[in-house]
Amino acid sequence: MSRQHTSVRAYGVLIHEQRIALVRSSNPRHHPALWWLPGGGIKFGESPEDTLYREFKEETGLEVREPTLLATTSDVRRRDNGDQSHTVRILFTVQLAGGELRHEIHGTTDHAAWFHLAELDTLNVADYAREAIASAQLK
Repeated sequence: MSRQHTSVRAYGVLIHEQRIALVRSSNPRHHPALWWLPGGGIKFGESPEDTLYREFKEETGLEVREPTLLATTSDVRRRDNGDQSHTVRILFTVQLAGGELRHEIHGTTDHAAWFHLAELDTLNVADYAREAIASAQLK
C-alpha cells in the first residue's frame, strides 16, 4: 500500500544586479544538475518567513530581508516506490541583506551560485523555480 505525505515549504527569489541566486540539488540522480530556489521545509511552529531566513542562510550563506509573497504552488508526485508526495510551496521575493555566498554541506543542496538572468535558459531549473523567477521579473 502506498503512503501519502504533504510537505509545506518556503522559497525565495533573490534577484540582485540582474543576477539570481540558485542552489543545486545534491541528488546524484539529477543529470544534468537540477537548480532551484533557496528554501526548504517549514518546521513545526515556524513561520514561512522565518523558514526563508533560516534556509537562505543554511543553503547560501546569504541573509535576506523584506519577504513579499509572490505565489503559492502545489503538486503531487509519485515516487519510485509508489508513495505519493504532495508539496506546497510558498514563494517570496526577497532583497539581499548581507552575507557571503557559500555552499551547503551535507544537505539537499551542495552548491550555491549567482547566475545572470540571461543564463537561465542554459540551466536545468526546476519548473516551479523557473515560473517564480519569470513572475518576479514582471513585478
